Amino acid sequence: MVENLDMQGVARCVGWALLATIGFGILGAVFIAQGIDINMSADIAATAENMLAAETRLRAKAYMGVFLFGLGALVSVGFYLLLRNTGPLLAGWSLFVSLAASILILLGAVFAMNAAQIAGNAAYTTLTDASGRLMLTRLQATSDYTSFHLGLVLSSAANAGFFYLLLKSGLIPKIIAGWGLFASLFVVVMIVGRDFIPALGHNGLTAVFIVANLIALVSTGLYLSIKGVRQT
Repeated sequence: MVENLDMQGVARCVGWALLATIGFGILGAVFIAQGIDINMSADIAATAENMLAAETRLRAKAYMGVFLFGLGALVSVGFYLLLRNTGPLLAGWSLFVSLAASILILLGAVFAMNAAQIAGNAAYTTLTDASGRLMLTRLQATSDYTSFHLGLVLSSAANAGFFYLLLKSGLIPKIIAGWGLFASLFVVVMIVGRDFIPALGHNGLTAVFIVANLIALVSTGLYLSIKGVRQT
């Protein structure tokens, strides 16, 4: 009974942390990162110019990134605890890869803080001219783009491992776990594929895999937070 209560507690913690990650991520994108996050826009030049005039929002973006990193780590460790008995090797691999992905994505917070320093620190006005500061900011934006997308590939691959184990274990409904496995693999294939096949980068296709992944994560978070896990 104690073990069962612990499992349910972990499951609900994972569910709420997953929902909080999604909720705060959306709030951050809408109210903080608008216009200064290269991952939301393909226009590096315009994003860099906006960053030079948004020191406070860049700092807020950085601290939000740190907060989301903490939530993401909690979710990853929680999934591992729930699934280690179902597949120790795959659960351990997924945990390791998801944490590595979180660190890559966390670099976005570092680059945002770098950009805030470039935008607001008077020392940079003496070190270089306006075009030099813009170039430095573009470098931060580009680095944020590459670290985020590599991190997204890794995190989606790790989620595929977790969802496979959820499907195998029967801890959540198979339709949710199955959709999560499909959506996670879909994200990996589309992001990697569009680097080699430009047509896959069409905005419509991007929206499809983002929505598919969002449905998977929200449904999993809701089920775990409300129902916990099934008895096996």
